Amino acid sequence: MDKKSLTVMALSLPLATKVGFAYELNDKLSLGGVLAGAIQCQSLSDAPGSSDSCESAVPFQPDVSIRPTETGEVFFRLGFAAGNGLNDKTPFNIPPWAASLEEDVTNINGRDRDYLLTAWYKHTFTFADDHQFGTTFGIIDGTEYLDENAYANDEYTQFMNAVLTNGPNVFIPSYDLGVALKWDHRRWSLRAILMDVGENDDGNNYRFYGLQAGYQVNNELGAGNYRFVLVDTSKDFLDPTGTQLHDRTAILLSFDQELGKVVGGWIRFDWQTDDAATDYSAIYSGGIDIKGKA
Repeated sequence: MDKKSLTVMALSLPLATKVGFAYELNDKLSLGGVLAGAIQCQSLSDAPGSSDSCESAVPFQPDVSIRPTETGEVFFRLGFAAGNGLNDKTPFNIPPWAASLEEDVTNINGRDRDYLLTAWYKHTFTFADDHQFGTTFGIIDGTEYLDENAYANDEYTQFMNAVLTNGPNVFIPSYDLGVALKWDHRRWSLRAILMDVGENDDGNNYRFYGLQAGYQVNNELGAGNYRFVLVDTSKDFLDPTGTQLHDRTAILLSFDQELGKVVGGWIRFDWQTDDAATDYSAIYSGGIDIKGKA
């Protein structure tokens, strides 16, 4: 497989219609979720096997939060969707909408599990107002713990395309068995996850390991976040020849910074090893966020 490099610069604009809802029934039970819809169109040239088209998709994700104690929480999220947008029509390697669409909510990770996206229990230890440690286990979404970004982390209200929603080269899995640890102390933070994922594109079960260190600044420009992410997997990914199995390792640098009350900026740099078959050895992305009140 040829090595490729992709560079993307973008202006943050909302591209999907989203309705979020949350109802706190009492101090121990709340309901929430998201309903979104989008129509995507593509116009192609020199793309054999693909054609110009417009496709729609409507994902719906209700969730339930149960807090039996002040330090414990049980959480469930379901996922339903109609349509896949352009995700199964596009000739590009990276999906044009990072949302969990119709194909993503059935037979999740080859587990023969449909519609149940996450189901976990979290316990939080509070040592001070600015010092907390939390542990979560169950069916988790790795993107809720790694590769956070103030301006490029929501496929509904920020960027739709998966190359901008998260760093694709760090291939963070979602909706499978795992344990997550979160530590926050003043401006410093640490995240660590271990996941057992049912199936990759080669049809192999694999383990995923992720670690993130973060630091937050507050200066005359505003708040900024600087994060370093390191991920690795077990040796369950085929090489470009399809004859040997290797692990996948990647490094990500993710920065976001307010530039006053209206403008913000962000950049990501991520690299991965190429012993296993990969689409891109490096991806660099960045953007500017301009608040609507401008």
